[in-house]
Amino acid sequence: MRPMRLDMAGFTVFRDDTTVDFTDADFFALVGPTGSGKSTVLDAICFALYGTVPRWGGARGLSNALAPSATEGRVRLVFESGGARYVATRVVRRDSRGNVKTANAGLQLMPPGFDVTKLDTGLSPEDLGEVVAGTPAEMDEAVLEAVGLPYEQFTSCVVLPQGQFADFLHAKPATRQQILVNLLGLGVYEEVQKLATARAAQAEAKLEAVDQLLAGLRDVDDETLERATGQIDRMRELAGAVGAAVPELDAARATAREATAALTALDAELGVLGAVRAPAGVTEVARAVAAARDEADAAAGAVSLAEEREEKLRGELAAAGDESALRVLLKAYADRDRLTGDAAAVRAAVDAAGAEHDVAASALAEARAAAERAEADLATAFQAHEEAKATDQAMALRAHLVDGAPCPVCEQPVSTVPAVPAGSAVARAVAAGKAARAASDAAKRLVQERDAAARDLDRVLVRARAEQDQLRSRLAELDDQLATAATPEALRAALAEHSRLRQALDEAAGAVRAGRDASRRARGALDGAEEKLRRAWRAFDVARDGLARFGPPAADRDDLAAAWTTLAGWAGEQADRRRADRAGLAASVAAAKAAATEVEQRIAGIFADAGLPAADDPVRAATVAVERAEAELRRLEERREQAAELREQRAEHERRAQVARALAGHLRANNFERWLLAEALDLLVDGASRILRELSGGQYDLVHDKGEFFVVDHHDAGLRRGVRTLSGGETFQASLALALALSEQLAGMSTTAASLESIVLDEGFGTLDAATLDTVAATLENLAARGDRMVGVVTHVPALAERIPVRFEVSKDARSSRVERSGR
Repeated sequence: MRPMRLDMAGFTVFRDDTTVDFTDADFFALVGPTGSGKSTVLDAICFALYGTVPRWGGARGLSNALAPSATEGRVRLVFESGGARYVATRVVRRDSRGNVKTANAGLQLMPPGFDVTKLDTGLSPEDLGEVVAGTPAEMDEAVLEAVGLPYEQFTSCVVLPQGQFADFLHAKPATRQQILVNLLGLGVYEEVQKLATARAAQAEAKLEAVDQLLAGLRDVDDETLERATGQIDRMRELAGAVGAAVPELDAARATAREATAALTALDAELGVLGAVRAPAGVTEVARAVAAARDEADAAAGAVSLAEEREEKLRGELAAAGDESALRVLLKAYADRDRLTGDAAAVRAAVDAAGAEHDVAASALAEARAAAERAEADLATAFQAHEEAKATDQAMALRAHLVDGAPCPVCEQPVSTVPAVPAGSAVARAVAAGKAARAASDAAKRLVQERDAAARDLDRVLVRARAEQDQLRSRLAELDDQLATAATPEALRAALAEHSRLRQALDEAAGAVRAGRDASRRARGALDGAEEKLRRAWRAFDVARDGLARFGPPAADRDDLAAAWTTLAGWAGEQADRRRADRAGLAASVAAAKAAATEVEQRIAGIFADAGLPAADDPVRAATVAVERAEAELRRLEERREQAAELREQRAEHERRAQVARALAGHLRANNFERWLLAEALDLLVDGASRILRELSGGQYDLVHDKGEFFVVDHHDAGLRRGVRTLSGGETFQASLALALALSEQLAGMSTTAASLESIVLDEGFGTLDAATLDTVAATLENLAARGDRMVGVVTHVPALAERIPVRFEVSKDARSSRVERSGR
C-alpha cells in the first residue's frame, strides 16, 4: 500500500480543509513541534482504511475523530496497492445528543491513469470510479482484499505508530507467524488444501450420485433388449388381427344400428299416434260460443231501444223551447213587480226631499235677511263709534276752554263753554260695535249652516230624482219585453215540462250507458269464448300437423268435436297396423346385436391372448400398444446409452476424487507451510541482523530460535539474550532493523499482492546518539534510493529532517493544524 493523497476536514486537530500530497514523495518526513498534529496524519491514513486509530483505544471510539465543536469530519485517502489505485472515504457526524457515528464509508477503484489533481475541482463521488464498498461493514472486507493486511498487521508493518514500533519484535511466535503468513501469502496453501478437500468431497458426492443413478438403471441388459424387441413383434401381430376383425364388427354394428333405428322410429310413431285424442270439454267450447253470441245480440238490441228513447226525449225537449229564455221572462216579471214597488217608494222620497228642500231654502233666505240686517247694524255701530271718537276729542278740548276764549279749532271766540257729559261716548260706541259684530258673525254662521244643509238636501233630491228616472226607464224596458210574453203562470208550466223532460232524458241516457256496459261485457264474453274456440282449433291443427307424414284425413272446420272424433279414429287405425309390424322388427334387432356381440368377443379374445384388456376402440388400442412397445424399446436403448455414459463419468469422478484427496492429505499436516515460514523467517532475520549490526556498530546480531528473537552481544563475549532485555535505544535499533528488513525482503518472498510498498515510522529518533542517528539516516536513504518503497518518518529531530528530501511541515494555531510541503 502506497499513499498518494490525503484530504482531511474537521478531523481531530485539522479543523480546516487540509491536503497532504504524497505524489513523488518516495522519502519524506513529517516535522513540526510536539502536539502540532504530525502523528494525526498517520492516524488519518489508518482511519480512512480501517475506521480506527491505534492510540484511540477501544473505549473512546469515534469521539476522538471530530475536531472540538465540529459536527462533521471527513477523511479521504487515495492510495495504490498491487498496481491498482483506490480512494477510501469516511465521514463521521455528531448528532443532537452529542454521539459521534459514522455517516458514510466507501472504497472505490479509480480508473487507470486518473489524475489525482482533479480532486480539487469538486468531482462528485460517482466520478471517482467503481464502488467496491459502500458501507462500513463492506469496507472491512474490501480494504483487506485491496491492501492485503488486516488492521493489526498494517499497524505493525506499514504504519508503525508511537509506542507500537517494537510490536513485531516482541510479538508472540504465533502472532508473528500469522503476520508472515498474511504478508507472504502463504495462506494460499491452506486455501489449496481446503479447496482440494472440497473438490474431493464434490467428486465423491458426484460418484455417489452416479452410483445411485446406475443402481436405478436396472434391466438394461441384452436379455431385456431381446424381450422388448419380441414385444414389438407381438403387438404388431395383434394390430394386424384386430385390423382384420374390425370391418366385420363395423358391419355388424351398422346392421344393428339400422334395425334399432327402424324399431325406435316405429315406437316413436306408435307414441305419436297413441297420443291422439280429443281434449276434454271440446263440445262445451262450441256451446259457450253460441250462448255468448246470443247474449251479445240481446244486449245490442237493448242498447238500440234505449238510444231511440233517448233521441225521442231530446227532440221533445228541443220542441219545448229554450229553458233559459223562459227563465229570463219569469225573472223580468219578478223584476217589474219589484221595481214598481221601488218606484212608489222613490216617488215618496222625492216628494219628501222636495218639501225639506223648500223648508231649507226658506230658512236660508231668512238667515241671509237676518245677516244683512246684522251687517247694517254693524255699519251703524261703526258710524256711531266714529262720531263718539269726534265727540270725545271735542270733550277733551272743552276741558281746556273758558268762556269768551277763542276756540283752538275754529279760532272763534266761545261765549259759553258747554258742560262736559259724564262717561265716554267711545266706550259706549265700542260696546255697541262689539255687540253688532257678534250678531253679524252669528248671522253669517247661521247662513253657512243653512246653506250647507240646503246644498245637502239639494244633492239628495238630485240623487232621488235620478233614481226615479232610472226606475222609470227600467220599467219601460220591462214593459216592452213583456208586452208579447205569456203570463207568468204559463211560463212556470212550461218550465215544469222542461224539468220533467230533462229528468226523463237523464234516465234514458243512464239506460243507454248501462245497456252499452252490458253489451261490452257480452261482447267480451263472446270474444273470450271465440278465443277459446280458436285455441282449441289451433291445438287440433298442431296435433293434425304432427301427423302430416302419416296423411291424416281432412277436417270439418265447422264442427270441432266432429273433427277430433274423425282424427282420433284414424290415428287408432294407424297405430293398430304398426303394432302388428313391430314383433318382426324387434326380432331383427336382437339378431343384429347378437352378431355384433360375437365379433366383439372374438376381438376381446385377441387382446386377452396378448395380455391386454379389452377396449372400446380396438384399432386405437392396438395402435397404442404398438407405440408403447416401440417407446419402451427406445427408452431401454436410451437407458443403456445413459448407463454407458454414467460408467464413464464414474471412472472420471473416481479419478478426480483420488487426486484431490491425495493433495489434501499432503497439505493437511501444514508441513509445507511451516517449512516456507521457517525459510522466510531465516531470510528476514538474516537481513535484520545485517542492518542491526550496522546500526549498533557491530555490537549486535539478531537470531531466532523456535520463533523467539534473541540478540548476540559481541561486546559481551557473544552472549545471547532475549530482545526484551534491550534498552530503549537498543530496542529501537532492533525494531527498525526488523521493519526495514521486512520492507526490503517482502517483495521477493511474497506470493500475493500484499506487498509493503511503503513504511512510515512514528518513533522517537531523539533517543539515538549522533553516530547511531547518522547510521539510521543512511539506512533509510539507501532503502528509499532503491525506488520500490516509500519511506516516511515522523520526527522533530532537525539533524534527521534535514537529510530527508521531502518534508511536510505541520504547524498549529488557535483554530486548526496545517501541513505545508517543502524540500525537493
